[in-house]
Amino acid sequence: MTYPTKTFNLPVLEGLSEKQIKVHLGLYEGYVKHVNLIMEKIQALKAADAEGNAYLINELRRRFGFEFDGMRMHEYYFEQLEGAAQAPDAGSSLAQAAEAKYGSAENFIAHIKEVAGSRGIGWVIVYADPTAKTLHTVFVNDHELGQLAGLPIVLALDLWEHAFMVDYVPAEKKNYVEAFLANLNWPVVEKRFAAAMSAA
Repeated sequence: MTYPTKTFNLPVLEGLSEKQIKVHLGLYEGYVKHVNLIMEKIQALKAADAEGNAYLINELRRRFGFEFDGMRMHEYYFEQLEGAAQAPDAGSSLAQAAEAKYGSAENFIAHIKEVAGSRGIGWVIVYADPTAKTLHTVFVNDHELGQLAGLPIVLALDLWEHAFMVDYVPAEKKNYVEAFLANLNWPVVEKRFAAAMSAA
C-alpha cells in the first residue's frame, strides 16, 4: 500500500501568507514521501535477506513513527483550516465539554493559548477522552513521542518554526497562534470530538 499526499481546500488565510502555507505543505509532502519510502525499503530489505538486513530494518522501523506521525499530524492541522473560518457552535458537545472542564468556551480558548505559550517547539493537541468524558489540552514536544495513548485528536496546532517562520519570528509566536485560531474551521474540530465520544 502507498499513502497518498492529500490536497487541502485552503482559502486565503488571515495572517498566514500563501508562501508560508506552501512551505508548510512542502514539509507535509516530505513526511508522506518518507512514510512510503520506509515501507518500500523494509519490504525490499526483507525480500533480499531478512536476517542479514535485520539491523537496517529495525532502524527503519524506529524512524517510521516519526515520519508517520508527522504525516498524520499535518493532515489534522490542514483539515482544520479547510473551507472558511467558522466560529464554534455554543451548543455543540465540544462546547459543553469545554465549559465543564474550563468554565466557558472563552476559557478553553485562553487555555489553548496558554499551553501554546510554553517555551519550545512542538504541538498543542486537544484530545477527547471518551472514557472520562472530558478534554485534555497538552503540549507535545515531538509528534512521535509523548502523545496520550489511545486518545483521539480533535485539534492540532503546529508550533514548530516551519509552521510560522515565513510570516513571524519566534518572538511573534503568539501572533501566529492568534492567526491560526482566527482561521480555524471549528465545525471540523467539533465533528472530531462528537465522533470520538460516540465511538466510546
